Amino acid sequence: MDLQTIDQQYQQLQTQAQQVGQQLQALATKLQGAAQGGNQDAREWLLDLREVALGIQGEQQQMTQVLQAIHGMWQNQAQQMQAMPVAMQPGYMPPGMMHSTAMPMQQGGGLMGALDGFLNSGFGRAMEMGAGMGLGDELINKLF
Repeated sequence: MDLQTIDQQYQQLQTQAQQVGQQLQALATKLQGAAQGGNQDAREWLLDLREVALGIQGEQQQMTQVLQAIHGMWQNQAQQMQAMPVAMQPGYMPPGMMHSTAMPMQQGGGLMGALDGFLNSGFGRAMEMGAGMGLGDELINKLF
């Protein structure tokens, strides 16, 4: 999977989280209107909706933690690779050892290039900043 695909998938995840939030808000508004209109069941349903929203919020927070852990792992790998002498890095071949048919490694390529690319991707930067997606406390509080 390439970095562009990861970024696109992350953006889709954020968009879906926003859509769920909007749908829950719309349903909450309808239930609040029904409760104010005298529907006795609407108040109970609103409480149930709040519990569902809290459950979704918890799940999304856990997903954010998983994504941040993955990002942290990649970041640690990059730091370990940078601290390693060049001769010990995976894929290193001393200049005299290359076969004539072997392609020289491109600078920034290989594992270090992948780590650097991942960490500097939109997803990587969002995870580093602690950005997540999901239902905010504002939405949960609007339910009451």
